[in-house]
Amino acid sequence: MKFVKYSAVSVIAVIVGEVSLLILLTAGLSPAWANVGQTAIATVPSYYLNHRWAWGKTGKGHLWKETVPFWALSFIGFGFSEITAIAAGNYASSHHWTHSSRSLLVAGIVLATYGVLWVGKFIIINKVLFADHTSDLDPALDGRSGLPT
Repeated sequence: MKFVKYSAVSVIAVIVGEVSLLILLTAGLSPAWANVGQTAIATVPSYYLNHRWAWGKTGKGHLWKETVPFWALSFIGFGFSEITAIAAGNYASSHHWTHSSRSLLVAGIVLATYGVLWVGKFIIINKVLFADHTSDLDPALDGRSGLPT
């Protein structure tokens, strides 16, 4: 079920990211800066929805065990997408594409890049960031001993 919810959150994050990317490109930002903006914008709902809904965590996320690594993963993905966004923008410019065509190419390339990284990010989030670590606790502390806690 987590994978299905993660997928739904990803669809939402992609829509937020792609719309914000196109808005930022249309506003005249370079592909590189528009991609920075869309990553920061899309990471906010992605973190919140994954943390609360997909993994069912309550309360604030642990800053150093969840929040910072989640944002780091997002910006590692951004690094890969930045390389492809710049390359796509340069390709479109060198071939004299219109501004609209260039924007669509950059948006498509960024989407494809994140698609490639999507599965790896799920594994890291599921196994490391939002993993249930109750088995790491002493049985008397997590309720497995049968003794009231």
